[in-house]
Amino acid sequence: MQFIWHTQEIGNFIAALVAIVLIYGLLLFALLKTIRRTVPFVILSISFALAIASFLCNLLYAFILVVGISAILFIIVATANMGDLNSFIANPFKTIKTKSGNFGVEKIFDREDLYKKVETAVLNLSKTKTGAIITFERNKSLKNFLKNGVMVNAPVTPELLDTIFYPGTRLHDGAVVIHGNMIVAAAVFFTLTTQPFAVKYGSRHRAAIGISEVSDAVTVVVSEETGRVSIAVNGELEPVDSNNFLRVFETYMSEEINEAEEI
Repeated sequence: MQFIWHTQEIGNFIAALVAIVLIYGLLLFALLKTIRRTVPFVILSISFALAIASFLCNLLYAFILVVGISAILFIIVATANMGDLNSFIANPFKTIKTKSGNFGVEKIFDREDLYKKVETAVLNLSKTKTGAIITFERNKSLKNFLKNGVMVNAPVTPELLDTIFYPGTRLHDGAVVIHGNMIVAAAVFFTLTTQPFAVKYGSRHRAAIGISEVSDAVTVVVSEETGRVSIAVNGELEPVDSNNFLRVFETYMSEEINEAEEI
């Protein structure tokens, strides 16, 4: 086998090798800063190794093929993540924060205080007949359901929940998603359940049942027409009297602690 340095001057060989390393290094850096997924990064790393090997072994056609496939794959991935790529081009050294806020980082907080705040907010919404849907993440992550929502990442307060669901705001349609004691997103739209019910439910109630069918989340719904409060869990919707809301809500939320301990 005839290696590349046998056919090229040492200066040309070094210049070509440096150019290849710099180009692939830039592409790898761009993927690492924008895509934040393992598979494209691994594929490009393997491609880089193959390109270097084919170049050193003076396999011109293999080198062209590997580089061409790498370019096509990079264009496809970059097109699918154009927003992140534009941000990278504008500021290559800016640290990109994930949109999921505190997801995956469980902070210690006062559960009793949180439940009291939720009760205050729900009872206020019920009295004013303000339609609302509030989903509480438990053991299964809801990250994949937040793509169509608006990230909030703010502590739970009755005032903020009242403001979000006020009919005059842009966020009042859709659900609020709460992780721990943080409102991570608002205006999140869930897929409606397709179950047939004897009672005619509106879109909020069917959305609450829908998310409870595909996750272990607890969802509180306030009817816009009647002000009645319901809780959706495990594909079922339970009407809850205002006087008993806190007790029932705490019961469902306590299952999160028990299940987590079992795991």
